[in-house]
Amino acid sequence: MAGQNNNASSDVNQLLKVRRDKLKELQDASKDPFQITKYDQTHHTDEVRELYEAHEAKLLAGRAPVNTDGLDEEAAKEAENNDYNERRAIMDADPINVSIAGRMMFKRVMGKASFCNIQDLKGKIQVYVARDAIGEEAYADFKKSDIGDIFGIKGYVFRTKTGEISVHASEITLLTKSLQILPEKFHGLQDTDTRYRQRYVDLIMNEESKDTFVKRSQIISSIRNYLNAQGFLEVETPMLVSNAGGAAARPFETHFNALNEDLKLRISLELYLKRLIVGGLERVYEIGRVFRNEGLDTRHNPEFTLMELYQAYTDYNGMMDLTENMFRHVANEVLGTTTITYNGIEMDLGKPFERITMVDAVKKYSGVDWNEIKTLEDARKIADEKHVEYEERHKKGDILNLFFEEFVEEHLIQPTFVMDHPIEISPLTKKKPSDPEYVERFEMFMNGWEMCNAYSELNDPIDQRERFKAQDELADAGDEEANHTDEDFLNALEIGMPPTGGIGYGIDRLVMLLTDSPAIRDVLAFPTMKSLDK
Repeated sequence: MAGQNNNASSDVNQLLKVRRDKLKELQDASKDPFQITKYDQTHHTDEVRELYEAHEAKLLAGRAPVNTDGLDEEAAKEAENNDYNERRAIMDADPINVSIAGRMMFKRVMGKASFCNIQDLKGKIQVYVARDAIGEEAYADFKKSDIGDIFGIKGYVFRTKTGEISVHASEITLLTKSLQILPEKFHGLQDTDTRYRQRYVDLIMNEESKDTFVKRSQIISSIRNYLNAQGFLEVETPMLVSNAGGAAARPFETHFNALNEDLKLRISLELYLKRLIVGGLERVYEIGRVFRNEGLDTRHNPEFTLMELYQAYTDYNGMMDLTENMFRHVANEVLGTTTITYNGIEMDLGKPFERITMVDAVKKYSGVDWNEIKTLEDARKIADEKHVEYEERHKKGDILNLFFEEFVEEHLIQPTFVMDHPIEISPLTKKKPSDPEYVERFEMFMNGWEMCNAYSELNDPIDQRERFKAQDELADAGDEEANHTDEDFLNALEIGMPPTGGIGYGIDRLVMLLTDSPAIRDVLAFPTMKSLDK
């Protein structure tokens, strides 16, 4: 086996050497592709097909298909050839000229003429390369080209006898010489670790991967367009902060040499966006990276994209309406439907989302009525009976949340708003006037996943200071995810923040759902990976 591996390695090294030798030969002949600085690309492959089909429909309108009824095989073939030649002559008399550019993914040399496939952002198209059309020297160079080379091709569009829309090259320019070898085309790039580490190869070899990242861009654009149309302003807030607040998470820490001060990477966008609400901007949002020093799994990456928005003069009910409309809008705009399928499970964003309190949800799926749980001792007792694990520091509301995670989440497949969370797990949320043990907060769930988190924002600076104090006590007791008192934020609240609703949700999970991607690494162009030399 070791001998086979050595032979394979030697073969690869020889192939790589051949590519470099070809490059040197081009350079020695003053044909260095790396000296080319630009190329006039007039069309993408999908545009070429659309243009030709429309042109063909116009020029050949009313022309009936060839009739071969009653003809023997040879006569039928001759009739079909004559019909093709007549159609081709009509089209060639009024050609569509294009200039395309892309990576060569296939090549078949046949003497004086060859075929290749060129791949660009929008797909692939066949190119017919004839010696008589591009010249003997250019054709000789083309025959020496390799899969992976990037070409610019000028020519006219035609349809082959087999019906494939193709480009007949009149000029071919090598724009980039590929010095590495792409994976074998029939198997593509299957190894997931390599796909994540070498995303550039993954995008070349796997059409579905490229489609995922195109859709990701469209999803983010759709969110922006929707919010902009609702009067929201897109803003930017600091990534390096002295106090990382707004979420329960452990931050990354760093040191800023110029100020000789330790800073943290933000874990949320919340506290700075609320400062802008205080300043009177009324409707603000940010789509940006946040960083949490936590584990890796199929739904978590230490850096991810978060969208948070805040709207003055509304509450969590207004946020529910906005969230429902926004999710529906994005799915319809990007996918053309409000019905999505993830891992074989169909979810309908077109129907009104279910709205249920956390207490009612726990009662529905665990049989425990939390309205009957009056004390911490009651909560611990029922947790012991139901085999729900808790920690000494957990209070009654924390244990309710543990029940929710244990018994409820997996059942929330269709879009569902879970409302009215316990105050213990919601340090930045306004209390419910009717029951101060709970707050005006909701989380939206789909596919058993938390998709977004929203509040009627706490704007009482006295209450907020008390909640920060409770968070400080948790931090002092060793809770690395607890918030810390933010004096400047408290000062902003004392200036006065209007009643406000806010939402935060992870873009990556939404992209996972809308692209049917099994893991968060499939929707992050460059996910966090352990270094190969570690």
